[in-house]
Amino acid sequence: MSDHTAPSMATAFGEVSYLDRGSGPPVLVIHGSPGDAAQGSQLGDFFVRAGFRVVSPSRPGYPGTALTDKNASIDAQADAHAALMDGLGIERFFLMCWSGGGPSTYRLAVRHPDQVQALVTLAAVSQEDHWDDSFVERFAFETRFGNWLLRQYTHIAPKSFVSATLAAEGKLSRPQLKELTTSVMADPDKRSLILSMADGASRLPPHRDGIRNDMSNFAAITDLELHKITCPTLLIHGRNDRDVLPEHSEFAASQIANAAIEWMTPGTHVCVYTEPGSQAAQSRIAEFFRTND
Repeated sequence: MSDHTAPSMATAFGEVSYLDRGSGPPVLVIHGSPGDAAQGSQLGDFFVRAGFRVVSPSRPGYPGTALTDKNASIDAQADAHAALMDGLGIERFFLMCWSGGGPSTYRLAVRHPDQVQALVTLAAVSQEDHWDDSFVERFAFETRFGNWLLRQYTHIAPKSFVSATLAAEGKLSRPQLKELTTSVMADPDKRSLILSMADGASRLPPHRDGIRNDMSNFAAITDLELHKITCPTLLIHGRNDRDVLPEHSEFAASQIANAAIEWMTPGTHVCVYTEPGSQAAQSRIAEFFRTND
């Protein structure tokens, strides 16, 4: 899901593209790898329905936010997130991230503790991480023809695409995969989220710089100083996540003093949005923020 018409804001870290939806207590939502402001906004749909305001930036190197020397590092990304909220006149906010949005989100909570009221992470990268792609994945995500075939797949055989995506995102038995695929196909919101992943998965422009920068940054992580996070923190992860292993949230929970960790089963990488317990998980997140308002 991409939106190249998102507004942008000039900051000390360059132009930051973002979407701003809803009204109520503000939540900053940080997208994954790859992704963009529109992905973050989609991840925050349930907040808008629950009466929150959702701000979702494109991280550096992703659509609308150019990668520069000023914003390439994880810490600079964190500071750019904070600068965006300052520019919007938002002094304090809730913070949520998914997947590859984890490193800059954790560092935002470390570097700008007075701005972050509470933190929720969804299957977030918290330590050194490396991509280990197969030939098929490189073909699908890094070639124009592969990208075209991937998008066609969603139109020609959407159920097969959903099944293949869920299989790639989680270690599921055949019966679990069949049941989850049927459940996702029966729900328009869940189906739309999975099918939209085809548009955002490309590692070609306009996502190329962002994904390459993430790969480099994540492989070089030594210490995000998670022990310095002081805000109330809720970590949610799938037990069978293939993409970001559960060890990332286990590690974060061991480092953050105020952290609670909750597991979902069967628990793919997109479990908060696609599984039978997703609505309960989203309600839990919204209530966690309300409790810490």
